[in-house]
Amino acid sequence: MAAYVVYCLGSMDNRRPETSPFRVLFVCTGNTCRSPMAEGIARRRVSELGWTGVDIRSAGVGAFPQAPPSGGARRVSAAHGLDLSNHSASLLTAEEVDWADLILTMSPGHLMRVVDLGGGDRAALLSLFALGEMGPDASASIPDPIGGPDEEYEATYQLLEELIDRVMDRLAPVVAP
Repeated sequence: MAAYVVYCLGSMDNRRPETSPFRVLFVCTGNTCRSPMAEGIARRRVSELGWTGVDIRSAGVGAFPQAPPSGGARRVSAAHGLDLSNHSASLLTAEEVDWADLILTMSPGHLMRVVDLGGGDRAALLSLFALGEMGPDASASIPDPIGGPDEEYEATYQLLEELIDRVMDRLAPVVAP
């Protein structure tokens, strides 16, 4: 892994080499709700900020590969101008973990799986990382709207959008052009 890797428990003052992309991976359970919405929100925000050296992906610790996003995730994302129709679920693997410079998980259980796959030094709960805090706090989990009404998906989307804005603020010193 390149020397510019941001360690979640350390300083984010180091800048990455201009020739290397900074890779962010969002992780949830099935990769059909939370992490695809987070990926879409983050991609849009990176584009709005004009950052060209950032790659965004998502995966799930229990994903069925190629599964489409949930209907609620598609509808709510579309209402916010994001098209998830081309997304297909991806199972979290050691290769995905190795790819990422920063791994943001939706719950402590997802974080534990990332640690098991060797990515603990580059991983954090999304909610705590966004707030500049660390530690396995179960209350910091992003609610899983799977199977719920669109209002639950909307609440999760709004929370993800707020947290990802904060993540981008934290990443700016590392990845801003």
